[in-house]
Amino acid sequence: MNIATHQAIDCTLSGTALETGPDFSRVELVTLQCMAADASGLVHGGFVFSLADYAAMIAVNHPTTVLGSAEARFLKPVRVGERLIAEAAVEQRIDKKILVRVSVLRGGEAVFSGLFTCFAPQRHVLACA
Repeated sequence: MNIATHQAIDCTLSGTALETGPDFSRVELVTLQCMAADASGLVHGGFVFSLADYAAMIAVNHPTTVLGSAEARFLKPVRVGERLIAEAAVEQRIDKKILVRVSVLRGGEAVFSGLFTCFAPQRHVLACA
């Protein structure tokens, strides 16, 4: 797997790539106790979103890819200890703007869906500021 983007990501918090290809990725995340929002073991949605975002970035797979916006739907609660798989596919490329559809699954059941608007600028966004 040749991943050209987000190489410093902490895989324990955002997921591990299982499969990549042109305009596609599958990323796995096993939820940890440190992700719990409360004593019941409910995982904070930010970790599910991080998984989906990371999958989108890998599907684009450009060194300077960044997220511009996202339409996100949290469909089911997630618990500590569950294995999630994010599947991301590029739907459209318009110059530097890339639309990526992401689904996060738990055992085949969708727990999250989103449409991510990504950008791939020529230079790193911090170099542009």
